[in-house]
Amino acid sequence: MNVLEVEIKQAGYTEKKEAINNINFSIKRGEMAGLIGPNGAGKSTIIKAILGLLPEIAGKVQFVGQNRNFAYIPEQPVLYEELTLWEHLELAAAVYGIERNIFLDKGEKLLNIFRLQEVKHHFPATFSKGMQQKVMIVIGLIIEPEIYIIDEPFVGLDPRAIMEFLRFLNEERIRGAGILISTHQLDIAERICDTIILIADGQLVAQGKLDEIRRECHLPGASLFDCFNFILEKQS
Repeated sequence: MNVLEVEIKQAGYTEKKEAINNINFSIKRGEMAGLIGPNGAGKSTIIKAILGLLPEIAGKVQFVGQNRNFAYIPEQPVLYEELTLWEHLELAAAVYGIERNIFLDKGEKLLNIFRLQEVKHHFPATFSKGMQQKVMIVIGLIIEPEIYIIDEPFVGLDPRAIMEFLRFLNEERIRGAGILISTHQLDIAERICDTIILIADGQLVAQGKLDEIRRECHLPGASLFDCFNFILEKQS
């Protein structure tokens, strides 16, 4: 069963209406898909299109799960200066109607795991980029949505935080959540993603399981990095 269906003929900004073209893919329950591409390829534009943030779009994006709810974890954390870390979590719990006892238990657990317990009553606006990213991750995990949309989540995270985050994403996948993750960390994407969506010059140039992409590239046993370079060189 799909939880997200994307069919974009073209989309972009007022000054560039066709930043992306012919982007078609879907995310199933329990599937983790890696959105891969070089800088400027259109990955962030695709995410904005999915979130309904583009002024120009022809096509459709549908959240088709039972509850049609999602969590967005951006590359640049978006936080309220006047709210403490704990108040951010309480706000998310209130918006999504999470029961108080469930929220308290999971909130405390996540803060301990991501080593944020000591600053729970501090203002995240004063945190480092890595700590702010952890706050966004914790908020997303508390929500337990049907689909996660994640943009470059590993920037600024220390190795332990990356390990814990990946562990939680795997648990969420087992729970049945769909996950779309945009990242430049090809080694991580190769290890954790069920499918790969490769974008170049605003277009979808390859998608499928890594073995399928290897066959398309005629590179049996190649790494995602090697396939990535092969496809980009072929496009140029």
